[in-house]
Amino acid sequence: MNTSDTILVIGACGQIGSELTLELRNRYKNVIASDLKEPEGELKDSGQFERLDVLNKNQLAEIISKNNVTQVYHLAAILSATGEKNPELAWRVNMKGLRNVLDVCTESDVKKLFWPSTIAVFGPTTPRTNTPQWTVMEPNTIYGISKQAGERWCDYYWQKKKLDVRSVRYPGLISYKTPGGGGTTDYAIDIYFEAKKHGKFTSFLAENTRLPMMYMPDAIRATIELMEAPIEKVKVRSSYNISAVSFSPKEIAASIRKFIPEFEISYAPDFRQKIAENWPESIDDSVAQKDWGWKPEYDMDAMTKDMLEHVPGEVEVH
Repeated sequence: MNTSDTILVIGACGQIGSELTLELRNRYKNVIASDLKEPEGELKDSGQFERLDVLNKNQLAEIISKNNVTQVYHLAAILSATGEKNPELAWRVNMKGLRNVLDVCTESDVKKLFWPSTIAVFGPTTPRTNTPQWTVMEPNTIYGISKQAGERWCDYYWQKKKLDVRSVRYPGLISYKTPGGGGTTDYAIDIYFEAKKHGKFTSFLAENTRLPMMYMPDAIRATIELMEAPIEKVKVRSSYNISAVSFSPKEIAASIRKFIPEFEISYAPDFRQKIAENWPESIDDSVAQKDWGWKPEYDMDAMTKDMLEHVPGEVEVH
Protein backbone atom coordinates (compact mmCIF):
# COMPACT_ATOMS: atom_id res chain seq x y z
CA MET A 1 0.00 0.00 0.00
CA ASN A 2 1.40 3.36 -1.07
CA THR A 3 -0.10 5.91 1.34
CA SER A 4 1.20 8.77 -0.80
CA ASP A 5 -1.24 7.90 -3.60
CA THR A 6 -3.86 10.53 -4.38
CA ILE A 7 -7.27 8.88 -4.73
CA LEU A 8 -10.39 10.25 -6.40
CA VAL A 9 -13.75 8.69 -5.45
CA ILE A 10 -16.44 9.44 -8.05
CA GLY A 11 -19.95 9.07 -6.62
CA ALA A 12 -18.65 9.53 -3.09
CA CYS A 13 -22.04 10.50 -1.64
CA GLY A 14 -23.76 7.26 -2.65
CA GLN A 15 -24.44 4.12 -0.64
CA ILE A 16 -21.02 2.56 -1.24
CA GLY A 17 -19.06 5.75 -1.83
CA SER A 18 -19.91 7.43 1.47
CA GLU A 19 -18.50 4.53 3.51
CA LEU A 20 -15.66 3.61 1.15
CA THR A 21 -14.38 7.20 1.09
CA LEU A 22 -14.16 7.34 4.89
CA GLU A 23 -12.36 4.00 5.07
CA LEU A 24 -9.90 5.10 2.37
CA ARG A 25 -9.25 8.29 4.37
CA ASN A 26 -8.34 6.09 7.34
CA ARG A 27 -5.65 4.43 5.21
CA TYR A 28 -4.43 7.07 2.76
CA LYS A 29 -3.38 10.71 3.15
CA ASN A 30 -5.00 12.17 0.05
CA VAL A 31 -8.55 11.05 -0.75
CA ILE A 32 -10.75 13.41 -2.76
CA ALA A 33 -14.51 12.90 -2.68
CA SER A 34 -16.49 13.93 -5.77
CA ASP A 35 -20.19 13.84 -6.63
CA LEU A 36 -22.99 15.88 -8.19
CA LYS A 37 -24.43 16.58 -4.75
CA GLU A 38 -22.69 18.12 -1.75
CA PRO A 39 -21.52 15.77 1.01
CA GLU A 40 -22.80 16.05 4.56
CA GLY A 41 -21.52 15.31 8.07
CA GLU A 42 -18.32 13.34 8.48
CA LEU A 43 -17.86 12.90 4.75
CA LYS A 44 -17.88 16.67 4.27
CA ASP A 45 -15.69 17.42 7.28
CA SER A 46 -13.05 14.75 6.74
CA GLY A 47 -11.42 15.91 3.51
CA GLN A 48 -11.43 17.57 0.10
CA PHE A 49 -14.55 17.61 -2.07
CA GLU A 50 -14.90 18.39 -5.78
CA ARG A 51 -18.28 18.80 -7.48
CA LEU A 52 -18.20 16.55 -10.53
CA ASP A 53 -20.57 15.46 -13.27
CA VAL A 54 -18.94 12.32 -14.66
CA LEU A 55 -20.58 13.01 -18.03
CA ASN A 56 -18.40 16.15 -18.28
CA LYS A 57 -15.13 14.67 -19.53
CA ASN A 58 -13.21 17.96 -19.48
CA GLN A 59 -14.17 18.64 -15.88
CA LEU A 60 -13.09 15.11 -14.90
CA ALA A 61 -9.73 15.52 -16.68
CA GLU A 62 -9.15 18.87 -14.97
CA ILE A 63 -9.79 17.46 -11.48
CA ILE A 64 -7.49 14.48 -12.09
CA SER A 65 -4.75 16.69 -13.56
CA LYS A 66 -4.75 19.50 -10.98
CA ASN A 67 -4.74 17.06 -8.04
CA ASN A 68 -2.20 14.61 -9.55
CA VAL A 69 -4.64 11.72 -9.00
CA THR A 70 -3.04 8.25 -9.19
CA GLN A 71 -6.03 6.03 -8.25
CA VAL A 72 -9.73 6.33 -9.13
CA TYR A 73 -12.75 4.58 -7.62
CA HIS A 74 -15.60 5.17 -10.09
CA LEU A 75 -18.89 4.42 -8.30
CA ALA A 76 -21.37 6.78 -9.97
CA ALA A 77 -24.24 4.77 -11.52
CA ILE A 78 -28.00 4.51 -11.93
CA LEU A 79 -29.18 1.31 -10.18
CA SER A 80 -31.63 -1.41 -11.25
CA ALA A 81 -35.11 -0.26 -10.25
CA THR A 82 -34.37 3.40 -11.07
CA GLY A 83 -32.84 2.36 -14.38
CA GLU A 84 -36.01 0.54 -15.47
CA LYS A 85 -37.97 3.76 -14.96
CA ASN A 86 -35.48 5.85 -16.96
CA PRO A 87 -33.45 3.58 -19.30
CA GLU A 88 -32.00 6.47 -21.34
CA LEU A 89 -30.51 8.15 -18.26
CA ALA A 90 -29.20 4.84 -16.89
CA TRP A 91 -27.44 4.00 -20.15
CA ARG A 92 -25.92 7.47 -20.46
CA VAL A 93 -24.65 7.68 -16.88
CA ASN A 94 -23.50 4.05 -16.61
CA MET A 95 -21.93 3.79 -20.07
CA LYS A 96 -20.76 7.25 -21.10
CA GLY A 97 -19.63 7.95 -17.54
CA LEU A 98 -17.45 4.83 -17.52
CA ARG A 99 -16.04 5.58 -20.99
CA ASN A 100 -15.09 9.09 -19.85
CA VAL A 101 -13.30 7.68 -16.79
CA LEU A 102 -11.48 5.00 -18.80
CA ASP A 103 -10.32 7.53 -21.39
CA VAL A 104 -9.19 10.17 -18.90
CA CYS A 105 -7.34 7.54 -16.84
CA THR A 106 -5.40 6.31 -19.88
CA GLU A 107 -4.58 9.89 -20.92
CA SER A 108 -3.29 10.86 -17.45
CA ASP A 109 -1.05 9.51 -14.68
CA VAL A 110 -3.77 7.33 -13.10
CA LYS A 111 -2.18 3.96 -12.32
CA LYS A 112 -5.20 2.06 -11.01
CA LEU A 113 -8.98 2.16 -11.48
CA PHE A 114 -11.76 0.44 -9.53
CA TRP A 115 -15.19 0.09 -11.14
CA PRO A 116 -18.03 -1.96 -9.59
CA SER A 117 -20.08 -4.48 -11.50
CA THR A 118 -23.06 -6.38 -10.12
CA ILE A 119 -24.98 -9.66 -10.02
CA ALA A 120 -27.41 -7.91 -12.40
CA VAL A 121 -25.05 -8.85 -15.28
CA PHE A 122 -26.58 -12.32 -15.02
CA GLY A 123 -30.01 -13.08 -16.48
CA PRO A 124 -32.79 -15.67 -16.76
CA THR A 125 -30.57 -18.14 -18.69
CA THR A 126 -27.76 -18.02 -16.12
CA PRO A 127 -27.45 -20.95 -13.65
CA ARG A 128 -29.12 -19.55 -10.53
CA THR A 129 -27.39 -21.65 -7.85
CA ASN A 130 -23.66 -21.17 -7.27
CA THR A 131 -23.46 -18.98 -10.36
CA PRO A 132 -19.95 -19.52 -11.79
CA GLN A 133 -17.36 -16.83 -12.52
CA TRP A 134 -17.67 -17.56 -16.25
CA THR A 135 -21.16 -18.45 -17.46
CA VAL A 136 -24.04 -17.41 -19.70
CA MET A 137 -24.82 -13.71 -19.22
CA GLU A 138 -28.01 -12.43 -20.82
CA PRO A 139 -29.17 -9.58 -18.55
CA ASN A 140 -32.64 -8.19 -19.18
CA THR A 141 -32.51 -4.93 -17.20
CA ILE A 142 -30.88 -1.76 -18.50
CA TYR A 143 -28.71 -1.73 -15.37
CA GLY A 144 -27.46 -5.27 -16.02
CA ILE A 145 -26.95 -4.59 -19.74
CA SER A 146 -24.90 -1.46 -19.03
CA LYS A 147 -22.81 -3.25 -16.42
CA GLN A 148 -22.15 -6.23 -18.69
CA ALA A 149 -21.03 -3.84 -21.42
CA GLY A 150 -18.90 -2.07 -18.80
CA GLU A 151 -17.15 -5.32 -17.91
CA ARG A 152 -16.20 -5.76 -21.55
CA TRP A 153 -14.90 -2.18 -21.78
CA CYS A 154 -12.78 -2.63 -18.63
CA ASP A 155 -11.26 -5.84 -19.97
CA TYR A 156 -10.66 -4.12 -23.33
CA TYR A 157 -8.78 -1.19 -21.74
CA TRP A 158 -6.62 -3.65 -19.78
CA GLN A 159 -5.82 -5.69 -22.89
CA LYS A 160 -5.34 -2.84 -25.36
CA LYS A 161 -4.13 0.05 -23.21
CA LYS A 162 -2.74 -1.74 -20.12
CA LEU A 163 -4.92 0.31 -17.76
CA ASP A 164 -4.94 -1.51 -14.40
CA VAL A 165 -8.72 -1.81 -14.02
CA ARG A 166 -10.11 -3.92 -11.16
CA SER A 167 -13.72 -4.85 -10.44
CA VAL A 168 -16.05 -6.97 -8.31
CA ARG A 169 -19.65 -7.99 -8.95
CA TYR A 170 -21.40 -6.71 -5.85
CA PRO A 171 -24.38 -8.69 -4.55
CA GLY A 172 -27.12 -6.80 -2.69
CA LEU A 173 -25.43 -4.51 -0.14
CA ILE A 174 -26.79 -3.82 3.33
CA SER A 175 -25.79 -0.86 5.49
CA TYR A 176 -27.20 1.14 8.41
CA LYS A 177 -25.29 4.30 7.45
CA THR A 178 -26.92 5.15 4.14
CA PRO A 179 -30.31 4.33 2.61
CA GLY A 180 -30.57 2.25 -0.54
CA GLY A 181 -30.15 3.91 -3.91
CA GLY A 182 -33.00 2.47 -5.96
CA GLY A 183 -31.95 -1.17 -6.11
CA THR A 184 -34.00 -4.38 -6.15
CA THR A 185 -32.20 -5.69 -3.05
CA ASP A 186 -32.94 -2.55 -1.00
CA TYR A 187 -35.78 -4.27 0.89
CA ALA A 188 -32.99 -5.91 2.93
CA ILE A 189 -31.97 -2.46 4.20
CA ASP A 190 -35.49 -1.12 4.71
CA ILE A 191 -36.58 -4.17 6.70
CA TYR A 192 -34.17 -3.35 9.56
CA PHE A 193 -35.23 0.29 9.77
CA GLU A 194 -38.92 -0.66 9.78
CA ALA A 195 -38.33 -3.43 12.34
CA LYS A 196 -36.80 -0.92 14.76
CA LYS A 197 -39.35 1.83 14.04
CA HIS A 198 -42.63 -0.08 13.79
CA GLY A 199 -41.94 -3.76 14.48
CA LYS A 200 -43.38 -4.72 11.09
CA PHE A 201 -42.51 -4.54 7.37
CA THR A 202 -44.12 -5.07 3.97
CA SER A 203 -41.72 -6.64 1.48
CA PHE A 204 -41.84 -5.76 -2.23
CA LEU A 205 -40.35 -9.22 -2.95
CA ALA A 206 -42.14 -12.54 -2.37
CA GLU A 207 -41.28 -14.46 0.80
CA ASN A 208 -39.06 -17.15 -0.78
CA THR A 209 -37.13 -14.92 -3.22
CA ARG A 210 -33.50 -15.73 -2.35
CA LEU A 211 -30.77 -13.34 -3.46
CA PRO A 212 -27.03 -13.01 -2.74
CA MET A 213 -26.34 -10.31 -0.14
CA MET A 214 -23.36 -8.79 1.65
CA TYR A 215 -22.91 -6.57 4.69
CA MET A 216 -21.26 -3.27 3.80
CA PRO A 217 -18.11 -3.76 5.94
CA ASP A 218 -17.35 -6.91 3.91
CA ALA A 219 -18.01 -5.08 0.62
CA ILE A 220 -15.69 -2.20 1.56
CA ARG A 221 -12.99 -4.64 2.65
CA ALA A 222 -13.30 -6.67 -0.57
CA THR A 223 -12.96 -3.50 -2.65
CA ILE A 224 -9.83 -2.27 -0.91
CA GLU A 225 -8.24 -5.74 -0.68
CA LEU A 226 -8.64 -6.17 -4.44
CA MET A 227 -7.16 -2.73 -5.13
CA GLU A 228 -4.22 -3.41 -2.81
CA ALA A 229 -3.52 -6.91 -4.21
CA PRO A 230 -0.28 -7.29 -6.22
CA ILE A 231 -0.96 -6.85 -9.93
CA GLU A 232 0.11 -10.42 -10.73
CA LYS A 233 -2.68 -11.77 -8.50
CA VAL A 234 -5.43 -9.92 -10.36
CA LYS A 235 -6.21 -12.31 -13.21
CA VAL A 236 -9.82 -11.38 -13.99
CA ARG A 237 -10.16 -7.99 -15.69
CA SER A 238 -13.88 -8.07 -16.40
CA SER A 239 -15.15 -8.47 -12.82
CA TYR A 240 -14.80 -10.93 -9.93
CA ASN A 241 -17.71 -12.78 -8.35
CA ILE A 242 -17.75 -12.13 -4.60
CA SER A 243 -20.20 -13.67 -2.14
CA ALA A 244 -21.13 -13.65 1.54
CA VAL A 245 -24.66 -14.87 2.34
CA SER A 246 -27.90 -15.62 0.44
CA PHE A 247 -31.35 -15.27 1.97
CA SER A 248 -35.03 -14.57 1.26
CA PRO A 249 -37.33 -12.03 2.94
CA LYS A 250 -38.78 -14.91 4.99
CA GLU A 251 -35.31 -15.93 6.20
CA ILE A 252 -34.20 -12.41 7.09
CA ALA A 253 -37.46 -11.96 9.03
CA ALA A 254 -36.66 -15.12 10.99
CA SER A 255 -33.21 -13.72 11.77
CA ILE A 256 -34.75 -10.44 13.00
CA ARG A 257 -37.18 -12.37 15.26
CA LYS A 258 -34.19 -13.75 17.16
CA PHE A 259 -33.69 -10.17 18.41
CA ILE A 260 -37.24 -8.72 18.06
CA PRO A 261 -39.55 -11.74 18.69
CA GLU A 262 -42.76 -9.85 17.90
CA PHE A 263 -41.57 -8.67 14.45
CA GLU A 264 -44.18 -9.13 11.68
CA ILE A 265 -43.66 -9.29 7.91
CA SER A 266 -46.17 -9.18 5.04
CA TYR A 267 -45.64 -9.39 1.29
CA ALA A 268 -46.77 -7.19 -1.62
CA PRO A 269 -44.52 -8.04 -4.60
CA ASP A 270 -44.22 -5.26 -7.20
CA PHE A 271 -42.28 -4.80 -10.49
CA ARG A 272 -39.00 -5.53 -8.70
CA GLN A 273 -40.10 -9.14 -8.19
CA LYS A 274 -39.62 -9.86 -11.90
CA ILE A 275 -36.13 -8.32 -11.77
CA ALA A 276 -35.17 -10.46 -8.76
CA GLU A 277 -36.45 -13.66 -10.38
CA ASN A 278 -33.86 -13.28 -13.14
CA TRP A 279 -30.89 -12.91 -10.78
CA PRO A 280 -28.85 -15.66 -9.08
CA GLU A 281 -29.80 -17.17 -5.72
CA SER A 282 -26.18 -17.83 -4.76
CA ILE A 283 -22.73 -17.02 -6.15
CA ASP A 284 -19.56 -19.10 -6.59
CA ASP A 285 -16.66 -16.81 -5.68
CA SER A 286 -13.92 -19.45 -5.59
CA VAL A 287 -11.88 -17.58 -8.23
CA ALA A 288 -11.65 -14.45 -6.04
CA GLN A 289 -10.77 -16.67 -3.06
CA LYS A 290 -7.97 -18.33 -5.02
CA ASP A 291 -6.56 -15.26 -6.78
CA TRP A 292 -6.44 -12.66 -3.98
CA GLY A 293 -7.67 -14.41 -0.84
CA TRP A 294 -11.22 -13.05 -0.60
CA LYS A 295 -13.24 -14.24 2.41
CA PRO A 296 -16.36 -12.68 4.04
CA GLU A 297 -16.56 -12.10 7.81
CA TYR A 298 -20.33 -11.61 8.41
CA ASP A 299 -23.06 -14.25 8.24
CA MET A 300 -26.77 -13.31 8.37
CA ASP A 301 -27.26 -13.34 12.15
CA ALA A 302 -24.03 -11.39 12.80
CA MET A 303 -25.19 -8.79 10.26
CA THR A 304 -28.70 -8.65 11.75
CA LYS A 305 -27.35 -8.14 15.27
CA ASP A 306 -25.07 -5.31 14.14
CA MET A 307 -27.77 -3.64 12.01
CA LEU A 308 -30.35 -3.68 14.81
CA GLU A 309 -27.82 -2.23 17.23
CA HIS A 310 -27.19 0.74 14.93
CA VAL A 311 -30.43 1.65 13.13
CA PRO A 312 -32.64 4.17 14.97
CA GLY A 313 -36.01 3.22 16.44
CA GLU A 314 -38.13 2.70 19.51
CA VAL A 315 -38.67 -1.07 19.31
CA GLU A 316 -36.74 -2.97 21.94
CA VAL A 317 -34.03 -5.37 20.79
CA HIS A 318 -33.48 -8.44 22.97
